[in-house]
Amino acid sequence: MASLHHWLTVLRPWLETGPQAPAFLHLAHKVVALLGYLLAGRLVMQHTRGAWREIWLVVLNLGGVYAFLFHGQHHHYVGMFSLYLALVILQFIVLRLFAEQRGWRPWIAFFTPIAVLAAIRYVPGSFFLAVGRAAGWDWTDVPALIGVSYLTFRCSRLVLEIRNGAVKRPAFLEYLNFAFFLPTMSVGPINNYANYRRGFEAPYAVPVGRAALRVLVGLVKFEILGGLCSQLAYSALLLDDHPHRWLDLPVAMVFYYLFLYCNFSGFCDLAIGAAAFIGIPVPENFENPLAARNMREFWNRWHITLSAWMRDVVFSPLSKYLVRIMGVSAANHAIALTIFVVFLLIGIWHGVGWNYALFGLAQAVGVTGVHYYTIFLKRRLGRDGSKAYNENRLIHALAVAITFCYYAATLFLFANSLSQMREILSTLR
Repeated sequence: MASLHHWLTVLRPWLETGPQAPAFLHLAHKVVALLGYLLAGRLVMQHTRGAWREIWLVVLNLGGVYAFLFHGQHHHYVGMFSLYLALVILQFIVLRLFAEQRGWRPWIAFFTPIAVLAAIRYVPGSFFLAVGRAAGWDWTDVPALIGVSYLTFRCSRLVLEIRNGAVKRPAFLEYLNFAFFLPTMSVGPINNYANYRRGFEAPYAVPVGRAALRVLVGLVKFEILGGLCSQLAYSALLLDDHPHRWLDLPVAMVFYYLFLYCNFSGFCDLAIGAAAFIGIPVPENFENPLAARNMREFWNRWHITLSAWMRDVVFSPLSKYLVRIMGVSAANHAIALTIFVVFLLIGIWHGVGWNYALFGLAQAVGVTGVHYYTIFLKRRLGRDGSKAYNENRLIHALAVAITFCYYAATLFLFANSLSQMREILSTLR
């Protein structure tokens, strides 16, 4: 008995589930819960059909979203989860009323999720905080709403798919499952509804081992490699109230870039692998962006689903409109102006604050510079000369290095508020 008591004393910290429990135990709990969700989801997709499949998936997805993203995080998160559910129901009602109408009415359904996102983030006096207080929820110390940007873009894109006849309008339970699909809920990728429903219409044949390996790779990148890189990023390296040499700034820039890539792409690997295990296809969100040779190519490799959404919803229609207004002779300048609009929106979409707008403008400068430089090369060197230029290995290597350094430098604007930037620069000696 004494020996048993001894071992229980040793193991007690590993059996606790509160905030004092070791980080490894929290990770173990997440892994076990994830395995339970994946196995249950796979069984539902393979062995149920019709309404029962949608019902069980709603139970799994709503329960999973609450358990993984809200439960235990903060006692006011119950109210936040209720707000999510209410907003999605509102979006479904608006979609049902207007998405299949003719003329301008579908745009009401398209802009409703976007208007909600803008209100949550930008309404002066925080309307939603006031609503929360009226319901007894004090959200003043709750972080930004989880995954609301990705939820917004998925739901707004669905309206265009219905309007263009690409998909049929989903039933209520189908809409709930699409909106709250756990693997892509918090940080994407931004899956469109037509691709999501492919898993329901025909078996999505991905070997179990490959899907599980993708999940494992994502966990390693997200939990381990990202954590290691974060130790030399801005917060850990420079925001420690100590003076630093100027060399520490580029070190922090590079390792924040690597941290963001491992963190974000790792979570996307996890989401894609988890969805594939269940039987739902999710598009790739990264294609080796660290090897991009210019900023235009970079944004075709980094956060691909966001770039595709902006291309289809904003860039294509706006550039065509500006070309009609400005004339064909000014088409290159119309495209450049559209690039600035798109990346300003991307910056604002990422968060509230002037630093995000500046980050978007920095991307616009990089992509627009590539746009005009490409035009210059074609005019100066001709088609064959510009092709030889692009195939030169030395030029390619130099271009990749410049692109890497440029994006790493612009992330200084993304990672830090204006006050943090001033604090970092003041510590450099």
